Amino acid sequence: MRALVVYESMYGNTRTIATAIGAGLAARFAVAVVAVNEVLAEQVAGADLLVIGGPTHVRGMSRPSTRKGAVEAAHKPGSGVELEPGSDGPGLREWLASLGPVRGKAAVFDTRIHMAELVTGAASRSIARQLRRHGLELVVKPESFLVTKANQLEAGEVVRARGWGEHIAEMAAWETNADA
Repeated sequence: MRALVVYESMYGNTRTIATAIGAGLAARFAVAVVAVNEVLAEQVAGADLLVIGGPTHVRGMSRPSTRKGAVEAAHKPGSGVELEPGSDGPGLREWLASLGPVRGKAAVFDTRIHMAELVTGAASRSIARQLRRHGLELVVKPESFLVTKANQLEAGEVVRARGWGEHIAEMAAWETNADA
């Protein structure tokens, strides 16, 4: 079975989480972890499981204006962050809008500042709605991975992401067996 992890990342935190999730999936799946600006239609079509994630910007998925703001923030003196390659291009919102009908299993995640979700929002909720509209079935509830105000992943989040990947793999395998 094949899993495809598609992510959008501005400063590297979401890429790090996506990679850890991929490592957790690897026990049961052949895994590819791909930035949203590099994913190919054949990869999506050939996946038995899609795991999609991105950063939370202004309570939801990024959009051109919030990505522009993130780029500007990174270029400020003393920002302490570096932009990911391709982070100034189209993101998950645009990719999902161009995605046709897809059947199969999916899971979604986001990265967001470590505050109450009521305050920050969670991009994973919007991603989940979009995936359901495209015909995908979520095997686990959306998950958020937390970032500090200094834009660093909270301690333990990478380990938690790997464990979440293992959990997704178990749930997807169980649902696949139950469907048979």
